[in-house]
Order: sequence, then C-alpha cells, then structure tokens
Amino acid sequence: MKHVLLSAFLAFFVIISNVKSQNPEWVNYTDGDNITALAEEGDYIWVGTTVFIVKLDKISGTKIYYNSSNSDLPDNNVHTIAIDGSGNKWIGTWDSGIAKFDGTNWTTYNKSNSGLPGNYVRSIAIDGTNNTWIGTWGDGLAKFDETNWTTYNKSNSSLPDNDVRSIAIGGTDNTWIGTYGGGLAKFDGTNWTIYNTTNSGLLGNYIWSITTDLKGNTWIGTSSGLAKFDGTNWTTYNKSNSGLSNNIVQSIVIDETGNMWIGTSGDLAKFDGTNWTTNSISNSGLPNNNVQPIAIDESGKKWIGTFGGLAKFDGISWTTYNKSNSGLPNNSIRSIVIEETGFMWIGTGDGLAKFDETNWTTYNKSNSGLPDSLVLSMAIDLSGNKWIGTRGGLTKFNGTNWTTYNRSNSDLPFDDVWSITIDRAGNKWIGTGGGLTKFDGTNWTTYNKLNSGLPGNDVLTIAIDDSSNIWIGTWESGIAKFDGTNWTTYNKLNSGLPVGLVESITIDSKGNKWIGTSGGLAKFDDVNWTTFNTKNSGLLSNWIWSIAIDESDNKWIGTLGGGLVVFREGGVILDVEDEPQQPLKEKIITQNYPNPFQYTTNIEYTLPKTGNITIKIYDTQGQLVRDLFSGVIEAGKHTATWDGRTDAGTEAPSGVYLSRITTNESVEIKKMIINK
Repeated sequence: MKHVLLSAFLAFFVIISNVKSQNPEWVNYTDGDNITALAEEGDYIWVGTTVFIVKLDKISGTKIYYNSSNSDLPDNNVHTIAIDGSGNKWIGTWDSGIAKFDGTNWTTYNKSNSGLPGNYVRSIAIDGTNNTWIGTWGDGLAKFDETNWTTYNKSNSSLPDNDVRSIAIGGTDNTWIGTYGGGLAKFDGTNWTIYNTTNSGLLGNYIWSITTDLKGNTWIGTSSGLAKFDGTNWTTYNKSNSGLSNNIVQSIVIDETGNMWIGTSGDLAKFDGTNWTTNSISNSGLPNNNVQPIAIDESGKKWIGTFGGLAKFDGISWTTYNKSNSGLPNNSIRSIVIEETGFMWIGTGDGLAKFDETNWTTYNKSNSGLPDSLVLSMAIDLSGNKWIGTRGGLTKFNGTNWTTYNRSNSDLPFDDVWSITIDRAGNKWIGTGGGLTKFDGTNWTTYNKLNSGLPGNDVLTIAIDDSSNIWIGTWESGIAKFDGTNWTTYNKLNSGLPVGLVESITIDSKGNKWIGTSGGLAKFDDVNWTTFNTKNSGLLSNWIWSIAIDESDNKWIGTLGGGLVVFREGGVILDVEDEPQQPLKEKIITQNYPNPFQYTTNIEYTLPKTGNITIKIYDTQGQLVRDLFSGVIEAGKHTATWDGRTDAGTEAPSGVYLSRITTNESVEIKKMIINK
C-alpha cells in the first residue's frame, strides 16, 4: 500500500521510503496555525505555536522547525518567546517550564531543577541588565540572573495575583506586571505599587498585555479595553469611546512613528493618537480575527499571529502563512480508517475526508447524508460500507446512499456514537453514552454498568483481538476486556494506563494493544505497558483520539490539536510508489566527507551514464534546505559541495540532514550530520 498525506512533503516521503535504517520513528502532519508567540531577530522571526516553534527567514521564507522529537524543547506548546542581548532565545512552554536556546545548545529550567516556581510559563521579559523575568500561571513571578533565582508571589510580596500574564520593562527598569484578576503591579526592585479598578483608571483587572512608549507612558491591555497611564493620569479606550471593535486587548506594540498596533480577540487595530484603523478578515489579508502576538521588524513590517496562522503586513500588502498543504477540513482528527485500496478516511471535528494519495474529498452535514459534521468514529465492513458515528447517530454509507440509525428509529441507546467496530460475523459493536451495543443487522443488544461488568457507560472505543475478545475503552473508567462471558478491567491504579480516559484502541499484527488516552499513547503486550507522550516522543499532543495501523506497521495517530502523527518503532515506512528496484549497474553511488562536519561537506557521486540529475538537501522534518544542483551531468565521478552557512543567509543548525540525488532512473539518499 502507498501513503502520502501532504503534498508539500512528497519529496521527503520519497527520500525515506527505501532507507529504513535512517527513517525517523515519528512524522508529524500539523498546520501550526494557532500562533501564540512572536519574537523578531534580524532576518528571522521566531514563531511559537501550540505544536512547535519555527525559525522563519523573513527574506527567503525558509522555515526551521523545532519540537520535542528533534530538539531538547521540553514541550511543544509554546506560549512566549523573548530574546536577550546575547541572542539567547528564552522559550516559555505550557507545562514544562522554560528552554534557553543559544542556536546550538538547549538548557531547560523547570520546577524540579531550578528556582522556577511553576512549569506553566505565560510571559517572559528581559530587563536592561539581562535579567530574565518569568511570569507563570498560578505560581507567581521569577527573576533569573543566570545564577540566582528570586521568586515573588502573593505570600512573600505585594504581587496581587499569582497568575502573571504579561511583563514589560519600563525606561527606568521598573517591571510592570499584569496579572489575571489582580490588576497591574509596578515593581522598582524594592517597592510595589498596585493598580486596579478600585484605585485607578484601569478598566479591568484581567491584564493581557503591557508595553511602554518613548514618552514613558505605559499602555495596558485588559479584558475591558485599553488604558494609557503617564504616571499620574489615566486615559481609557474601549468599544464605546474609540475605534476599538473588541474590548479584549491581547497584544500591544508601538512602531517607530509612534502608532499603536493593538491585537484584540476580534481584529487588529492601528491608533495614531487621533485616528483608528481596524483590520479584519473582511477588509484585509488577516487570516483570522483573533489576534494574539504582534512583532515589528527593523524594516517596519508587522508580523501578526492569529488563531488562523501568521500574517505579514508591510503597510500595503499582506502575506499569509497558514495551512494550505492538505484537504483536511479540520486539524482535530477524531477517527481514521484505511481501506484495502489504500484510501484513507479521516473523521474530523468539521466533517469527513477521503484521501486517495493525491486528491481529497470532504463530506459534511450540508453536502451529504451525514446527520452531523462532527465525526466521532468509523469502521468499514467486508462489503465496503462505511459505518460512521456522529453526534446525530450512526450512518452507513455505501458510496452512493446514506442510511442513518438513531434513538428515534432504532434501539440505539444514545445518539452520540463514540466508537464502532465489526467482528468476524459481521456484527457491529457500537459504543455510545449509554453503554456498549451489538447490532447484527436486525437485533440490538446493549451492555451497561447495571447488566454487565462494563466499568462505565461512556464507551469511546472498541477493538477485537484474534481470540475474539472485545476491548472497550471508556470515558474515565479505563479499559474492559470481554470474552463473551467474563469481564477484566484495567485502569490507572492496576495497570500502566496513564489515565482513565481512553479514546482509542487498535491491535497490531503481533497482538499488541495500542491505546490512545487523554494522557498520551500506551502500548500493552498483555504483560508490559509502554507509554509515549509529548515529553518522550514525537507526539505534538497528548490527547490521542484515533489510531490506525497499515501493513507496514506504521501507526497513524489522530490527536486533539496536534494534527496527524505517524509512528513506527525502528522507522516510519511510507512508500510513494512501488517501483521495482533498479539493477545495481544503474544506481548512483554516493558518499559525503567529512561526516560529521561543522560547516562544509563534499558529496561525491558516480553516475553510470549521462543524464539529468538533481541534488537536494532536506532536514528531518522534510523541509527543503538547499536545492544544490539541477542539470545534465556526464557519466563518471563528480563532487558537489554543500556549505551549511550559505543557504539564503541561513546557517544550518546542528542536526541530521539528508542528501537526495535523483536521476530519471534512480534515487540515492545519504544521511549527513552537522556537529558544531
């Protein structure tokens, strides 16, 4: 069978298909459109998302991706980025503390190995003496001078609330601290001054953003509008008295001419001190109206992070970076099934997608017989019928007609169909909010907590092993195994199951149970448990909704918000096409030296005959790093040199790269390692 999910990564799949020992064990497909943090550094923009961090070359558009599987980033959910005077990137994550990245090395600080008071980092700022100020969610504020940690919270200081959402450094090195519910604090290193709705002109005590201008004014974004404070007077702006169309002010930046750029949950506003201009998806190139971070580079371009991707605005033109490389209708993938023909059916939060390796076809409530667009589960019977579980009941699709079963026209106990599987006799086993139901085409039989050993009535997933045991995953009660007579239960207390919420179970050819939970992925071989999560694997989300296994033993894993992941122990095998192997005399012979190398390596290759050739360099994420050569070369021995420092101004970081040499008849791939 042949699988390619995203056309933009097609070349990468060709590369890895015949070099099993070099294949990555994890391959990720996700759009990363939820932009949570931006930091500008010369020719680059650092972009934090909920699934990775990206270094984006502003000139060439080249992207370098970092996540927990290809770097020491401790968590893929990045909430804030700051860059200090030495060029170190300080990256705050959702629940794993901070990473400092100097371009080569990663250093991680968390609650267990440092003075960081909490692992949920919401804000970071660097002061004039290079101290790093870190705001956490619920655990207060920390200052780190590269040696010592000082923490401030409600119990040991005048910090009004321990949930610190924003930090800014004033011109006199006052630290301005925005809290979520406690208002604004100013700290001069000794004294604390607190501002809230009862003692100041603040419009709200929920502070989302803070910045200071060259005149010494402090601008504060709240959940109730924008405030300017000059040290004495307060000026406020909201929907009723200004051009703001939304009162939730999530970000504020000031350009070199003094214009305020204000990101709200409803649009992007520009304020020049007198006039207001608003930008939204209806009148600009903004990809989404929920604007989070904003950064302005040295040429004055505005970089805007939204819930729908990243936008660049030069004052006239908009450039958008977002998902455009698949036909997935939604990034939250609830279910996956693979037909014998190789077609993949993917259930999402916004409909059903069919993928035939090239084309995408989508079905939803408005263009098909689906009773609801939220697809929760799927199975395919021996006749090729697709059985689809939705919030509106169970639907059978034969390729032309749709037939729906629900509580009003059948004995289905509940319309929310969380899971479906089909046994050897053709019985449909259906998991609902009212228990487990067996449907033989005529009769319905239901098992629940009251009439069986089922530990919970919310049945989210079902699988059948070679011994005809039924494996049932429940909402918060773990797993049950039913052999037709006896029930055995597994939960967090009596097994290696990471949590009780089990969303998916799939059984591989060796009988291993692959279990998707809200706390990661578990493998159970009937004796031992192995768990995978965002900290020890390539998973971009711990909430696993669906798992499918192809004949190459690749696990296709659908996650909540982290997109689609492919995993195979020993290396993913994804064949673009099943071409016969070329005779040895026709193959290219290559090697590169030195390897590993610091900056430059020579790629030596021998061609059996004259012809067209291309030489390309890729990183392990499938991104093209360098198009080294394309043209006609005579038969014989040749050498191409790759200098990792000269790729469109981008210096390739330490790591593994793949050189791919292609002729009309064959492909040769070599692994290269940069070690600086």
